[in-house]
Formats: sequence, C-alpha cells, structure tokens
Amino acid sequence: MASKAENGGRDVRISFEFFPPKSDEMEAQLWETVGELADWNPRFVTVTYGAGGSTKEPTLSAVTRMISETGLKTAAHLTCVDASTDDVRAVVEEYRAAGVRRIVALRGDPAAGIGAAYVPHPTGFSDTADLVRMLMAYGDFDVSVSAYPEKHPESPDFNADIDTLKRKADAGAARALTQFFFDNDVYERYLEQARAAGIGIPIVPGIMPIQNLTQLKRFARRCGASVPAFLDDRFAGLDDKPEERAAVAADVAAEQIEDLMRRGLDEFHLYTMNRAPLVSAVLDRLGLRNRSDRRAGAAA
Repeated sequence: MASKAENGGRDVRISFEFFPPKSDEMEAQLWETVGELADWNPRFVTVTYGAGGSTKEPTLSAVTRMISETGLKTAAHLTCVDASTDDVRAVVEEYRAAGVRRIVALRGDPAAGIGAAYVPHPTGFSDTADLVRMLMAYGDFDVSVSAYPEKHPESPDFNADIDTLKRKADAGAARALTQFFFDNDVYERYLEQARAAGIGIPIVPGIMPIQNLTQLKRFARRCGASVPAFLDDRFAGLDDKPEERAAVAADVAAEQIEDLMRRGLDEFHLYTMNRAPLVSAVLDRLGLRNRSDRRAGAAA
C-alpha cells in the first residue's frame, strides 16, 4: 500500500504505531484514531506490548479487533524480557490464532525500567536475534525489529549497536523501525554505518510528531534520544496557544519527512500516540491524499 504525494508524484509508504488502551476513555480514543488514520491507507500498523507482557491481553484484544474489523495489516509487538521461551511461544500461538502474521520483535525493557541491566530469563531467549530466529521457524511471519540512530542506551558504542542490528537482520528480520530522532544527519550516518556493515534490510525512519515538547524531552532522556535546540525555538511562546503549537508540530514533522525524501527515503513509521489530528495534519502537509479525499474527488 502506498500514498502518492502531489510533490513529484512519488509513492510514499507509511505505517503507524498505536499502544493498547488502559481505560474505557483511552479505548474510545484509540478506535476513533484508528478509524481516522485508516483512511491514509497505511502499509501496516503496529500495536505495542508492555515489558514482561504487562499489556498482553490489551494488546491481543486491540490487534484482534484491528484485523477483524478494519482489515488493516496489523503487527503485534512481542518482547522476550522476563519471560521463558514457553511463555513467549504461548503468546505467539495466541497471536497466530487471532490471524496475526506480522510481529515487531523486541527484547523489551527490564521491569525495573530503561537503564536497568538486562539479564536474560534463565529459560528465555538470549536476545532479540534469538527471538527472531524462533519466529522465522514458523515460516509465515513478517518480522520487524528496532534500530537506534543514536544507539541504544545500553550499547557501549555504535559498533556494538550496529552488530546487534546485523544479528537481527541475519536472523531473518524483514525491516528495522527506528527510534524517533530529529536530526536527519544522525539517521543518515547511522544508515551508512549499517550498510557498510552489510545490513541490507530497510531501516525505516521513525517519526514522532510532537504532541508535547516538555513530555517528549523527559521521554527522550530515558531512551537516549536527543532533542535539538532548534525545537525550543520553534515552540517558544506557544504553551498557551494550542492551535499554533499544533500547526508548528505538523510543520516540523512534515519538514523532517520532506528532507528525508530528498535524501532518497520513501517509507516512514509514524508514532501516533493514539491521536489522529496531528498525524493527519503532517500527512496533509506532505501532499498525500487519503481515501476521503479520493472519494470527494471522484464525486466532484
């Protein structure tokens, strides 16, 4: 699936990430968001999974409903941290029974939180590459993995980080979805390092439209991502101006994607935070047309 941008008519492939709801109100917001963003014809969507399986049931419920009611190609996140191989296989079997054929395979953050030392479960998978190999043995899974343009917080250096990605690719992963970043030069250098290391799978840029800059900074510090100073300048004075702030946020994300497109990229993974308006505004600025636009054009 692809949407075509009016700027040069290039095909642009997009995918979205959602997270499972924790309340009735959040559930209603999720499904409203899914309904609106489905019109953008994403290549696939993903649903996150809490550390140690803490959101297993909500994730399974959300994924099952997306597949059965929306027809969206839906990838379920799967982690192996703090879980035995039998526990992980049981989750995989539940996913398969629900019709899931796409998995985002992740090690997962330790229950103690980001930054805590990772210790494999005594009877669990040693790392994500080990998990990918298990999934590939089924023969019918499309597997995505993660990548970190500014390196994973636990990696001692970039060479170790690239080696981790290579092992995941060699195990059979079809693509890598990156942690969000805001400096495209950082991504391009990372991509060059990966290609030099013999990693040939697509490394899809993860794009985070900024819903709240202050909250984003706190999250970025925890996961090792940087927030460039220019963003403070772009959002200065807009704390009490929600409409102007949303417009700037859409501009920033669209400009980042446009620059990546000029560098030859045509596939992007958007972190939606389960909110549709800002994501739709970004895609609209890119000149993409959703199904509603096409229907309106056909009726004109």
